[in-house]
Amino acid sequence: MSPLLEVKNLEVAFFTKDGVVRAVNGISYSMEEGDTLGIVGESGCGKSVSCMAMLRLIPEPPGKIMGGEVLFDGIDLVKMKRDDLHSIRGGKIAVIFQDPMASLNPVMTIGEQIAEAITVNLGQSHRQAMERTIELLARVGIPHAHDRVKDYPHQFSGGMRQRVMIAMAISCQPKLLIADEPTTSLDVTIQAQIVDLVQSLQRELGMAVIWITHDLGVIARLAKRVNVMYAGFIIESGPAKDIFRQPHHPYTIGLLGSVPKPDVQGNQTLQFIDGTPPDMLRLSEGCSFYPRCPYRLAQCEKERPALMQVGNEHMAACWNAAAAAQAALDATASGRA
Repeated sequence: MSPLLEVKNLEVAFFTKDGVVRAVNGISYSMEEGDTLGIVGESGCGKSVSCMAMLRLIPEPPGKIMGGEVLFDGIDLVKMKRDDLHSIRGGKIAVIFQDPMASLNPVMTIGEQIAEAITVNLGQSHRQAMERTIELLARVGIPHAHDRVKDYPHQFSGGMRQRVMIAMAISCQPKLLIADEPTTSLDVTIQAQIVDLVQSLQRELGMAVIWITHDLGVIARLAKRVNVMYAGFIIESGPAKDIFRQPHHPYTIGLLGSVPKPDVQGNQTLQFIDGTPPDMLRLSEGCSFYPRCPYRLAQCEKERPALMQVGNEHMAACWNAAAAAQAALDATASGRA
C-alpha cells in the first residue's frame, strides 16, 4: 500500500533583498493513514514553512519551491495547478493555525464561516451546512452550539476560538490534519484540552495528523513518530519513544535537556544550548549545528552529514552520533543516581 503522504527532497527558498534564505533543504519523510507525526525544532528551523509549502500556501514571491515532490494519495501537489488545489485544501488536507483570530473573518459569524467551508467542499445546501455546523460545534465542546453559531470570533475566548478552528478543519472529514502550533498562545489547562480533543477526533475519524510545535511535552503525548528540524534540515527522525528514550543528535539531546525536570532533591534543573541559531542566508557546507555542538569533530565543519541509521527506523544526521547518544545516556543515569 502506498503512503498517504510522501515528501521527497523538498526544498524551499525565500528571495529577499539581503539574499536567498534556504528555509527547507531537501527533507524527505512519509506517513501512513492514521499516523501522527510530530515536527519539532526552534523558531525559524523550517517546520511550518515545509508544511505550508506542501499546500502551496507560502507567498510567491518571495518564496519558491526549488525542488522535490509532495505525493498525497499518489498525486504530486507541487505540480498541481493552483485551481485544482482547492479540492485538496480544506477537503482532504486541513490546517489549524496558531492564531485563530488571524484565520477567522472578524465580520462573519462563526456559523457562516464553517458553513461556507462545507458548502464549497461538500456541495451541501446552506441549510444542510448550518445543521452540520451546529453538530460540529457541539462535537468539539462548544456549549449551546445552536445559539453560538450566530456569534462573531471576538465573542469567543482563545480556547473556544481554537475549538471553532478545529470544527472548521474537520468539517469535511479530511484525511490529513496539519496542526501548526495550535496551543502556543493558550494556557496549560486549555492546551491539554485541545490536545485531548484532537486525539479523540483523530481516533474517531481515522485521519493522519502532523503536529508542528516546539513543545516536546505535547509531542511526547501524541506523536508516534518525530522529525527534529534544524536550519531547514531533518537532523533526527524516528519513533517518538526511541527519540525520547535515546536521542542521538546533539541538538535533539539539547532540546530534551532544555525541558525542566526535577532532580533527586526535587529541584528543577534546566540545561541550555550554547550559541545562537545559524544565519539562514549563509549556511556553511558542513553541519549547521557545528558551532554549537559539544561533540563536534573536524569533519563536521567541512562535510554535512546525511541521515544515517542509528536504530530500528531511527536515523540521525551526525558524524559523532554514537558518542553523543552515550553521553546523553550517562547523563541520564547520573541524574537518577
